[in-house]
Amino acid sequence: MKILVFAGSLRKGSYNKRFAREAMRLLAGRPGVETEFVDLQPLAIPVYDGDLEEASGVPAGVKTLSDKILAADALLISTPEYNGSIPGILKNTVDWLSRLKPVSLSGKHLLMIAASPGALGGIRSLWHSRQPFEVLGTHVFPEVLALPLAHQAFDEGGKLKDPKLAERLSALLDRYVAHARKA
Repeated sequence: MKILVFAGSLRKGSYNKRFAREAMRLLAGRPGVETEFVDLQPLAIPVYDGDLEEASGVPAGVKTLSDKILAADALLISTPEYNGSIPGILKNTVDWLSRLKPVSLSGKHLLMIAASPGALGGIRSLWHSRQPFEVLGTHVFPEVLALPLAHQAFDEGGKLKDPKLAERLSALLDRYVAHARKA
């Protein structure tokens, strides 16, 4: 089972990139599970514009991401929360991906997690972010995990400092992998 992992963030020091990589670390060593991380920043996905699409087609970065999604069995996305909702880069990426046929997100299983320096850990973003995925036929796993105070949550090596939180994430990953394998 190949799980494609990315963060709905462009920032180099993104807490969500750290959280996504920590999930990958926890998935490592599970029998039959392979992960790949994709950084959206170098894909240079422009703001969706129908005129741009008509003039130039779908951008290369979108095609690259779509191909990687098509080659994966499942997805894991860690997303920040922007003003209580889905971050623009994540929504924009979904909008561009929907322009390619077949839609690479359709039929894929997705686990969503979030990290935020705020007290709610991005939980509001998770509820808003799932909607465009579901509209496109993505099977969004019903459980989520939000990481509050993300700016204090990781050690210098990028691991979660709180062993109980790492255990919660690991258990969630186990449930998700088992669910995605059955489907």
